[in-house]
Amino acid sequence: MRIRTSLFASSLLLAACGPNPSGGPDRYDISKMDLKPLPAQVSNERHTGTFAAGSSLSTTATLKPLDPAPVKEVRLDTTHKIIEIAPGVKFSAWTFGDQVPGPTVRARVGDKIRFSMTNRSDEPVPGVQLTAAPMMHSMDFHAAMVSPQDKYRSVAPGQTITFEFTLNYPGVFMYHCGTPMILEHIASGMYGAVVVEPREGYPTKVDREYVVIQSEFYTKPDPAKRKVDGAPLYVLDGDRLRAAQPTYTVFNGVHNGMVRQPLAAKAGERLRLFVLNVGPSKTSSFHIVGTIFDRVWFEGNPDNQFRGMQTVLLGSSNSAIVEFMIPENGSYIMVDHHFANASQGAIGLISTSAKSDEKDIEHHNIEATATPSDPEEVKGKLDFESKCLACHTIGQGKKLGPDLAGVTKRRSDDWLAKWLKSPEKMLESDADAKAMLKEFGNIPMPNQSLSDAEIKQYIKYFRWIDAQSAAAAGPHAKH
Repeated sequence: MRIRTSLFASSLLLAACGPNPSGGPDRYDISKMDLKPLPAQVSNERHTGTFAAGSSLSTTATLKPLDPAPVKEVRLDTTHKIIEIAPGVKFSAWTFGDQVPGPTVRARVGDKIRFSMTNRSDEPVPGVQLTAAPMMHSMDFHAAMVSPQDKYRSVAPGQTITFEFTLNYPGVFMYHCGTPMILEHIASGMYGAVVVEPREGYPTKVDREYVVIQSEFYTKPDPAKRKVDGAPLYVLDGDRLRAAQPTYTVFNGVHNGMVRQPLAAKAGERLRLFVLNVGPSKTSSFHIVGTIFDRVWFEGNPDNQFRGMQTVLLGSSNSAIVEFMIPENGSYIMVDHHFANASQGAIGLISTSAKSDEKDIEHHNIEATATPSDPEEVKGKLDFESKCLACHTIGQGKKLGPDLAGVTKRRSDDWLAKWLKSPEKMLESDADAKAMLKEFGNIPMPNQSLSDAEIKQYIKYFRWIDAQSAAAAGPHAKH
């Protein structure tokens, strides 16, 4: 009986989610869709000047209002350039529209996208020599229904491809380079979003709209040891990429970028986020601390509605529109609830204040200090800010644990290594460790399961911090 009841409930749900629950014409009637676009054109006439153009494009997290024009002219050229994906981490990226992620396209069902793209990967970046050789690139729009062999063909440096298509389904769709190896092109930065509204618009009203795109970076120091503005250059790590072991997982292309520049909101406002996980290989569990998603439209289509959700699970190239209210003043933390991903930078803020109160954020991985240039020191800094800032400061006083400014003056490298490796063992026999435990309310430091390499990076970072403090104090400072 229970099984029959469950099946009956499921059939009712499916019936409610059918072609058009209101009983009107089927909004997804294939016979009424435009499925015969003109053939693509490839020429040697290249674009110059700006790398992205079109009134339907948004280049930041703030989504611009819908342009009412029924034909959207969209130009997104490909470039090779250096981007900063984390403090001190200059990465050799490949882009659409000269940014990562590429600009967001906004349109509605029935609109025509008239797209053009010049492969400008052969153009030198001002002040920087080419960091990656010119190569073939292409464009794959998930929002389109077209022949991939015609529209998504690869074009050589200096060539321009143009094609058009009609938007037949509402949603939040990924676009990316479709040139093999696709994995490398996406991981190098060639992706973005297309927001397609229902023909009749969204059924709810909101005060603000933002785009949040999650992605992964797989980096290593440049084997040729090249530098950019004195900082080491980082390049794609093919081994980590194929093993799906990212070094950074981020929102909108930057490690903790929306912590340093939070999304603005006011208490009582209703927000709509267009959330896209581009991967290329990991799943996202998108969550906002302090509120509940009133509505979730999976894949960005209001027909796919959930109510009262805490977290939205998105595989690679999945998306959702989430709507929620800001209940009171504060900083609301956007996070991938796969906390291994959050610890790599998939975190951001929605804040009702002009500047967020970063010291109160429990989910912790926040930039706190200047940036070193040595790759191991940089890694130590980012790991420290991912795992330790909930309990420690550097130069801002005691917290749940000691202030770590000057720690290499107080402790030997051997002591620090043993403490970071196994604090519980140190507490069994080391007098200094026991005294520190008593001083800080008998709250022991958890074992972070750090590897020997990670411990070395932490200590190098601590030494760098203390060297900066010593240099700032000058030769006459007392210790």
